[in-house]
Amino acid sequence: MILPTTSVGSFPKPEYLTKARAQAARGQMSREELAALEERATRESIAMQEEVGIDVLVDGEMYRGDMVAYFAESIEGMEEGGLVRSYGNRYYRKPIVTGALRRPGPLTVERFRFAQSLTSKPIKAILTGPYTMMDWSFNEHYATRADLTLAFAELIHGEVADLEKAGAKYIQIDEPAISTRPEEIDLAVEAMGIVTKGIKAKTLTHICYGRFEQIYPKMLEIPVDHIDLEMSNSGFDMLELMKKHPFTKEIGLGVVDSHSHVIESPDLVAERIRAALCVIPVEKVYVDPDCGLKTRSWEETRGKLEAIVQGARIVRQELGVKV
Repeated sequence: MILPTTSVGSFPKPEYLTKARAQAARGQMSREELAALEERATRESIAMQEEVGIDVLVDGEMYRGDMVAYFAESIEGMEEGGLVRSYGNRYYRKPIVTGALRRPGPLTVERFRFAQSLTSKPIKAILTGPYTMMDWSFNEHYATRADLTLAFAELIHGEVADLEKAGAKYIQIDEPAISTRPEEIDLAVEAMGIVTKGIKAKTLTHICYGRFEQIYPKMLEIPVDHIDLEMSNSGFDMLELMKKHPFTKEIGLGVVDSHSHVIESPDLVAERIRAALCVIPVEKVYVDPDCGLKTRSWEETRGKLEAIVQGARIVRQELGVKV
């Protein structure tokens, strides 16, 4: 397929689920009752994507709060920490690494299997990467940041292998933190090499809202098949760097701004895709939002995804591709 459409991962939680999560946190709802509502919201997320016409789906992450704290809850050697501001007025509980890390069993496989059972289209399995898990946690056990990162890498590799065995064709390992510390890019590259070693599924990483110019073209050494980048929020300025140093991997081309209420037009999306195709071969381009859409309303999320699908369709027609 030319210019397949996808999304980065998270969608906004419906009001009934937000209320239920608050009730569960206060002990007013059982884990089983909450899980049933999470599954309902997952069904709605997948149905919406199919209605819109997205090609590679996500489950919407209805069962997750924060991308680090969610995994920390199930990893031995980690404890819940206090509230830390992440961006805007959003907070997360920054985990504390208090002992040797251990994965007691698969963390996401059953969630993936459930989501994949709802559609014949591929579902992306999505994990948080080792460098970001390290950087967004307090370390009270390992001697260095590198030691902790590599410990996370070994643990996450096991999860990736389990997802591949479960049938995942796309496995995304999110690494938003690596663009904020350019001096540690070599560590992030080494860690991802451990995560993806021997994996035959398509591997992806998502990097967002950082100073890409400080890690480019070094980021191309990250051992994944596909790098998903925020592009529209920064005015597609990365294209100038890509003219000097060709982008050698598949790209998830962020064509709508995940942090704006404005719903982009299909024509604007098509314009952005055309600009990218002047620099990146069309067979390497996937079209998606800049980042997860959990901060948007449900209407904004659907509107942005519709613009992506329609914009990609415009360019496919221009290229003479049957749509």
